Amino acid sequence: MRKLTVRHESWPIAGRFTISRGSKTSAEVVVVTLEEDGAVGRGECVPYGRYGETVPGVLEALEAARPRIEAGLGRAEVPEVLAPRAARNALDCALWDLEAKQAGRPIWALLGMAEPRPLVTAYTLSLDTAEAMRLAAEKAAHRPLLKVKLGRGGDEDIERLRAIREGAPGSRLIVDANEGWRPEELPTLLAACAGLGVVMVEQPLPASDDEALRGLERPVAVCADESAHDRHGLGALVGKYDALNIKLDKTGGLTEALALAEAARGHGLQRMVGCMVATSLSMAPAALVAQGAEVVDLDGPLLLARDREPGIRFEGNTLFWPPRELWG
Repeated sequence: MRKLTVRHESWPIAGRFTISRGSKTSAEVVVVTLEEDGAVGRGECVPYGRYGETVPGVLEALEAARPRIEAGLGRAEVPEVLAPRAARNALDCALWDLEAKQAGRPIWALLGMAEPRPLVTAYTLSLDTAEAMRLAAEKAAHRPLLKVKLGRGGDEDIERLRAIREGAPGSRLIVDANEGWRPEELPTLLAACAGLGVVMVEQPLPASDDEALRGLERPVAVCADESAHDRHGLGALVGKYDALNIKLDKTGGLTEALALAEAARGHGLQRMVGCMVATSLSMAPAALVAQGAEVVDLDGPLLLARDREPGIRFEGNTLFWPPRELWG
């Protein structure tokens, strides 16, 4: 008989994490644990407020699926009981972990993949005043890839970006606007990004208003985030975006994330693998998807005041494959 445990955990963030939609001081995660025949599998998710998800809602969805899960629900059947969002992600990843533990083999081997290599991840700077972001960039200037949160638009964001470039002259930069720019200001803002050495801009326009990107000259690669979920909507992104950000809390787990990454490559889209602010348990399955991705943004544990033990080992911006006691 399989046993399901569902638990809400709160992990303090080191300081405050701010994007254009608001700030938070803790990472609120839901952990699914499956125990069966002496083996234990785990998965973690972050309820996505952008899509109306809450911790109570995720807990309720998993509790509603409990009878099927404890009766031996397989990965192929998960879409029958959970929508493709955070709750499905935690369950899907826990089922993968359980399968690996029962087989006595790592997940990458079960998938027929090569042993995962270390990855260089971006490191995120929260949205703040230009001067505060310059100081933050100075402290992080030793990191080769910085992701900077913007989203106020206009001259304010250009001023912030100039300050960041001053603070970290040698770092590659990714800009994440979190849907905060307007179509009419996009040519000016993208040109400013190109002039300051930005290599990618994430979700500059609201997902509901991103048709303005189609046919627009893009001097910097533009990446879909809030507009990108699973394979169902992939075709609509072609022609508007150059890349997509694959996050397991949006795809509904590792199974769909792997399929989406392969489909994106078939459409000629660059692949970025990102995360919510969460612990190493969330990063571990995403690190599997990130093998071969053009951009990796799995710095969630680096933004926390503390991570779970054992966790993923980071050396600067380099992320190493997690210990099997954590996941996989």
